[in-house]
Formats: sequence, C-alpha cells, structure tokens
Amino acid sequence: MAEIINYGLVGFSGRMGEEILKLFSENGHICVLKVNTASKQLLSNKRLDLLIDFSSPTALSKSIELSKEFKSPLIVGTTGLSEAQISLLKDLSRFVPVVQSYNFSTGVQLLLKVIEFIKGHTNGWNTEIIEMHHIFKKDKPSGTALLLKEKIDNDIQINSLRIGGIPGDHKVIFGSLGEILEVSHRALSRRTFAEGVLKAAQFVREKSSGFYSYSDVLFSDGGVF
Repeated sequence: MAEIINYGLVGFSGRMGEEILKLFSENGHICVLKVNTASKQLLSNKRLDLLIDFSSPTALSKSIELSKEFKSPLIVGTTGLSEAQISLLKDLSRFVPVVQSYNFSTGVQLLLKVIEFIKGHTNGWNTEIIEMHHIFKKDKPSGTALLLKEKIDNDIQINSLRIGGIPGDHKVIFGSLGEILEVSHRALSRRTFAEGVLKAAQFVREKSSGFYSYSDVLFSDGGVF
C-alpha cells in the first residue's frame, strides 16, 4: 500500500480543488491544510508532506510563503503565471522540489511528443492551434495551448473558444496545399488532471529539490537543477 500523504491544498473550493480532494481521499491521503482567498484552515497538527496549488496567479506568493514555512514540496497547476512568477518558483526549487505544469494530463504530454515528431517532417506547412474550454476559464489562450505553441513555433496562431462546460479540448492542424494532418486531445473530466497531480505528488516526495515539469514526472528522473 502506498504511503499516506498529508497534504495542503491552495484553491480547495475551486473545481479542480474539489476533484483533487475527492481523488486523494479515495486513495487514503489526508488534507491537513486548506487555503483559498477567504480562509486558511489548519485541519491537523500532522506534518505537511507537500503543498498543492490550483488557484489563481494572485495566490502564488501565498503558496510560496507556505512552502517555505513548512519546508514542503510544491505542486503548481495554476495557469496564467507570468515569467516573473515562474522565476520565483525556480528560486524556491533550489530548496524544495517544485512541479509546475499547465496540464497534468498524460495524454497531453504524449501529444506534445507527437507534435515534436511531426514538426520535424512538415517544414513549409501551415500550422494553427484550436483550443476550447468551459466559459468559466479565465486565461485565454490556455496554458496548454501555449505549451503546444512553444513546442511548434511561437509565431503560430492560437484560436481560443470558451463554450459550455468543456474541461479541455486541444487540436493542432498541419496543412500543405495537398493534405491536412490533425492531432488532438480531449479531456473528458477533471479527474484525469487530478490523477496527474497524484502521480506528481508521489514523484515529488522522492526528491530533495529541483524544478520539474509533468513531463519529468512521466518520462524521466531529471529536473532543471
């Protein structure tokens, strides 16, 4: 049986926060600290094994502060972070392990690898990205779309739609005058992201420091530092 994780959750009342609480509870892990914009609830005196942040960019400084206070690893899935905020996370990672990703889906990480292969064989083709999310998503384009754009070419177009309750759809279209190639990923529920966070939690507890992506969690033992 996997070792029980005593974790803290920043953004516990959000959609992803609720999904993480449910999945972690199903696996026997215990939330000992809950934080959102309105409250901070310390639910136990047990040692905090790690901190998870799925909130908003404005809450990141609080998460970094808590990570330092408890000397705990930090997992960040918040989208819309600035370059300066990423730098702060990298500074923190010199002392505790940090996993930062805009998408904790295994399928998206595989999509990124497929895209990297296709890119090498489609020189001269046109490429565009289409991403669709629920109407409550604040950042536009999505962090995942930006990851795809960075992998292909930072000059390509991203087309963003906010419709209904879609958890996340991403499609990359490659086209020449003679043919079209489309590759896509569809998240059917937020549970798939929560499952990725659980994998990251198990991964990060084995590290002493370092800045990691979800790709590192799935495919390697190496981090930036």
